[in-house]
Amino acid sequence: MQCVEQEVRQFVIDNFFFGDGDAEFSNGDSFMEKGLVDSLGVLNLVAFVCGKYDISIEDGELVPENWDSVRRIAMFVERKQSVKAAVQ
Repeated sequence: MQCVEQEVRQFVIDNFFFGDGDAEFSNGDSFMEKGLVDSLGVLNLVAFVCGKYDISIEDGELVPENWDSVRRIAMFVERKQSVKAAVQ
């Protein structure tokens, strides 16, 4: 999961902090509460995750529990990959 966290965190830094490596937020910080990512940004995150990890996202999975922090996204990706691996 650490690798996924690092990749998602870097995406957030590159796309929402314009590459500012000094951006201060933890992987558990809520994007919405901290004002780090808006709803349009979440859509960019969804597109990134779908492409990077080759997973599909159902409408019902577009909830804050899955998308409101680096850690939540990483855990979501891990769950989706586990299900995908079990099916194959």
